[in-house]
Amino acid sequence: MTKPRALVLLDARAPELESCSYCPKLCRAACPVADSEASDTVTPWSIMSQSLEVARGRLPADAETAELSWACSGCRACTGRCDLNNPVAETLFDARAEFLRQGLEPLPVRAWLSRHAERRQRTRARVTELSVTLPTSANASTVLVLGCSYLQRLPQETEDAVRACLALFGDVRLASGCCGLARRTAGDAAGADAEAAELRQELRSAQRVIAVDAGCAHALRDVAQPFARAAAAALRQRAPSAPLTSPPLRYHDPCWLGRGLGEYQAPREILTRALGKAPLEFARSENEARCVGGGAHLPITRKDTARDLARRRQQEHEQLGGGRIVSACGNSVRSLRQTGADVVDLVTIVRQMIEK
Repeated sequence: MTKPRALVLLDARAPELESCSYCPKLCRAACPVADSEASDTVTPWSIMSQSLEVARGRLPADAETAELSWACSGCRACTGRCDLNNPVAETLFDARAEFLRQGLEPLPVRAWLSRHAERRQRTRARVTELSVTLPTSANASTVLVLGCSYLQRLPQETEDAVRACLALFGDVRLASGCCGLARRTAGDAAGADAEAAELRQELRSAQRVIAVDAGCAHALRDVAQPFARAAAAALRQRAPSAPLTSPPLRYHDPCWLGRGLGEYQAPREILTRALGKAPLEFARSENEARCVGGGAHLPITRKDTARDLARRRQQEHEQLGGGRIVSACGNSVRSLRQTGADVVDLVTIVRQMIEK
């Protein structure tokens, strides 16, 4: 098998790249970016094939060829459609790292990375604030990883998550480190590895790790439980409460939690318990759920596409009768809210159930 040469960091991805390049594009209809832009240029097959050609030196490694590696939300819908289960998103994240190493990353990504240290300082300060204002314990054996999307942009949901976990699991302490996923999907593999190593060191003494953010749960899947899974198990040990008074709730499957971790049932179990009946469903749900474009930096590299993906999901919701959307992912909640949709996070539902 011929291995890539020009993009040396992609040598290990030669099988994935070659498998895609010789495939008859079975994943074309699954890709939300290609569907939104109505372009074959941004299909998984096209981007992977171009990456292979750049790696072999048949196409130039320049800003134009590099840009396509960021035309991916990391949703894994293509992998779900692939007979070979080809890890397209992970391969493209590696391609981003190689292009970044050569200084070819898109300008919005460069700007995002330049501000990352400042954002990390703010998230650490937020963790310190929450640790002081809420009854957390520095010696607790249960550690809660909240995730940057919550700490930076979703203050109420962040508090809801902490209070729900305190009620369900007793003493908890808050992790101050970062799983590195945001830097990883930006292309900064070395920075991501350093952040992940620091966080894992912080988690070494924990007996249980719970990740609120779906992306963090995926990045820490060998040591952490996603909040939905842990909360569903804990709620089974509690007496059922009266159903919540709520508009009809329709559940949106987040990509990192659903296709990433295969966790479809725990959120639905929680919502069924909360409502006294099963939640409403989208026409396309579970492994077929539509991506809302909030992941892997798509909102900064292809802003219009990301907005269109969220808007399509919101329109599907309205066509099915509307109500309120509930999801278990901070990025999904934020993306859908930007369309004007009425959206609630699963952590808020759990807190309402407990405090009812």
